[in-house]
Amino acid sequence: MLDFNHRPTFTETLNTLIDAALVAEQKTKPERDYMGASRLGVSCQRALQYEFTHTPKDEDFSGQTLRIFAAGHAFEDMAIKWLHAAGLQLFTRKQNGEAFGFSVAGGRIRGHVDGIINGAPEELGLSFPMLWECKSMNAKSWKDTVKNGVAKSKPVYAAQIAIYQAYMEGTVAGISRNPALFTAVNKDTAEIYHELVPFDAATAQTASDRAVMILRATETGEVMPRFTADPEYYECRFCSYRQRCWEGNA
Repeated sequence: MLDFNHRPTFTETLNTLIDAALVAEQKTKPERDYMGASRLGVSCQRALQYEFTHTPKDEDFSGQTLRIFAAGHAFEDMAIKWLHAAGLQLFTRKQNGEAFGFSVAGGRIRGHVDGIINGAPEELGLSFPMLWECKSMNAKSWKDTVKNGVAKSKPVYAAQIAIYQAYMEGTVAGISRNPALFTAVNKDTAEIYHELVPFDAATAQTASDRAVMILRATETGEVMPRFTADPEYYECRFCSYRQRCWEGNA
């Protein structure tokens, strides 16, 4: 029931202005014209196809969601400083200022890596070059990653790492031979978890094959299948295309 007597607090009014500005700024940014490697581990091929074809979401990202995304970038910037301070030779940009990355399938599949490590203190026993991938998480998600490892706890991230290692090999020789360094920052406590992730060729191939299938299906006008027959499946409940997918507007 609407409360017509409610007057917005100062905090609510200011946050409304902040979020409106963030949403307006987001709308000015060009949409991706490619499939990003960071998404190829997502379970549902239909959701990936929706993303690739710029199918309208049920709702646009809210200001709060955009703030969460921005906080993730801030934690990544801090992690870069921390690793530099620890003596790691971590490079996040090429000499020309461009991000490290790859582009295949006529530019329709691309990825931009967080960084490449080319040196570190001897006591770490690392081999180079090695990929670096960083994520920030809430405490519950972070603890699960620490307990189970990235491949089991965060298969989307594991697929992202694998496909980066596979496709970056052409420009950074040896990067698939050495384990990647995965860094996870606990946003609630600032605890840091690091995991060495060996190259998983099978996972990389599976992710690459899915991307190619989606490209081919899109070219012929075929709608990719859903991941599940249960609309209440937890991934479906949080999907940006849930209404469109399940209410006959696919």
